[in-house]
Amino acid sequence: MSEITMKQPFPVFLCGHGLKYEIECILKVFVPAVRFQFYYDDLSLFHESSRFAAVQIRQGRNHTYFYCAVSLGEKRLRLAHRAEKLCPQINKQQCEVIISKMLFRLLQELTGLDVPWGILTGIRPVRKVLPLMDAGMNREEIFNTLKNNYWISDEKLELVYHTALVQRPLLMQTPKNSIGLYVSIPFCPTRCSYCSFVSHSVEQAKKLMPDYIRLLCEELKIWGRMVRELGLMIDTVYFGGGTPTSVSAEHLEQLMQAVEANFDLSHIREYCVEAGRPDTITAEKLAVLRKYGADRISINPQTMNDDVLRTIGRRHTAEEIVECYHLARSFGFENINMDLIAGLPSDTPESFHRTLEQIIALDPDSITVHTLTLKRAANLFAEGETQLENPVREMVRDSIAMLPEKGYQPYYMYRQKNTIDNQENVGYAKPGKESYYNMLIMDETQSIFGAGCAASTKLVEPNGMITRVCNYKFPYEYIAQFDQLMEKKQQVYEIYERIRTQEAAYAEK
Repeated sequence: MSEITMKQPFPVFLCGHGLKYEIECILKVFVPAVRFQFYYDDLSLFHESSRFAAVQIRQGRNHTYFYCAVSLGEKRLRLAHRAEKLCPQINKQQCEVIISKMLFRLLQELTGLDVPWGILTGIRPVRKVLPLMDAGMNREEIFNTLKNNYWISDEKLELVYHTALVQRPLLMQTPKNSIGLYVSIPFCPTRCSYCSFVSHSVEQAKKLMPDYIRLLCEELKIWGRMVRELGLMIDTVYFGGGTPTSVSAEHLEQLMQAVEANFDLSHIREYCVEAGRPDTITAEKLAVLRKYGADRISINPQTMNDDVLRTIGRRHTAEEIVECYHLARSFGFENINMDLIAGLPSDTPESFHRTLEQIIALDPDSITVHTLTLKRAANLFAEGETQLENPVREMVRDSIAMLPEKGYQPYYMYRQKNTIDNQENVGYAKPGKESYYNMLIMDETQSIFGAGCAASTKLVEPNGMITRVCNYKFPYEYIAQFDQLMEKKQQVYEIYERIRTQEAAYAEK
């Protein structure tokens, strides 16, 4: 493996096309923890490289020719394919499938790696299943279609199909003209080694905190006015971050008061606050959450192994996780989620199994199992090569087997780039305890208004087009340029005019 994990850039030559995204995703599965250098229609360095990938599309008179070559040092393979004439600009998807399959075959033969998700690179696998269900296909037909199109393993087909079965009827209950509200609190006690979120330690951000909270409340007021003027209904509220409970009880109450004062919450189906780290949870903060209507919280241990907790930079113990969980139950919270991460540094399959057993014994309402992802902004990315032999697949399989047996069914799923062993993240829940916000953000069929720095507003049109209006990433930018940022919200009115026009046109058909 060492020959394909060296730190120098891995050259990728693209000739006759610009289909970079799918090619890069396939390469990342087989050639992890490296930086790719792309060359377009430039083969000047081709013969100087001992490690490379090259993909060419050439148009003939009646056919389109595809060429693919990969070298991983001493091993080199190439493949050619001829198809009826295709124009990459017109038939982009067909070209992507052809080159993805060619590249996948070569890399699999060169590395010998088993890739359970095949050539499927999208982050929302369930969205490949739902349209087939809507078309009336049965289980066998869906499996055959996805296996033929994407070469997905039976194990992953079972998982994604089961997730879609749980999710589909819940998605159909989404109220018309409803939106989700996301409130960003980008602060944490410390930064975990695996984390790439735009979050800042509370100690470093103390000076910024009062202004940030004040302006976030002002933004919520602006959003509230827009929701009323557009005739929309709040369906879910989600406080995320960072760790929302890393701020003081007073600041938390200030924000929740702003939500209550500016939005009609009489129709919401879910009000979730990421309590997250146990070292931020207090009785005072839990009392505030209950007072203002939060009915779902997340207490995220990630692991119940104290040694692993220290390795990733957590300042709490497994015992404190248990204490926080029971404290939250004592305040009447009846929908508690707990997050775990498979593949954390120094964790083992045996230790992860014990974590699963301990969390299941607590009996939370949902358990989300993430797979360790090597993100460039995370401190752990620099140690990426040390994670290549990570036994994460065994841990993930353990969770897939154990959780349904204990009454937790998979209800939402997503995948990320640079995930160890190309695994996935899955939310499991007891019946009736699924998170609507989690499902809808993955399904991308409901608009979400985002408040706070690094928050993204996602506007979904009836024709499927999605427009994102993003806030500044860092608190100091958010504070310094707040007025300019609020001016961007005019786009929301313009897009909703387009949405109303489309809705009227669909109604006439």
